[in-house]
Amino acid sequence: MRIFFALVGLSAATVAYGHDAPSGWTYPYSCCSNFDCRHVSYTAISERPQGYIINATGEVVPYADRRVRISPDGEYHWCSAAGDDHGRTICLFVPPRAY
Repeated sequence: MRIFFALVGLSAATVAYGHDAPSGWTYPYSCCSNFDCRHVSYTAISERPQGYIINATGEVVPYADRRVRISPDGEYHWCSAAGDDHGRTICLFVPPRAY
């Protein structure tokens, strides 16, 4: 019985929680409710003069929008309502722009 609890405790220590990005940083609670945020491919987001385009929905997120955040790991992460692939954007984490 002790071995079972030890194994359960060990496996729980290695699980990434819903607010954790795959690379280990934590999504802010204002963006994520345990399932809203996820890493997305660079092909999922387009840049146009009017802002970032979420290719799955066509939604435009202006560059100056408060939902746009710098991604700590330099990758795109999209947080959408209820984690739906066609939901509205809650937060969009983008790679830092080169100057």
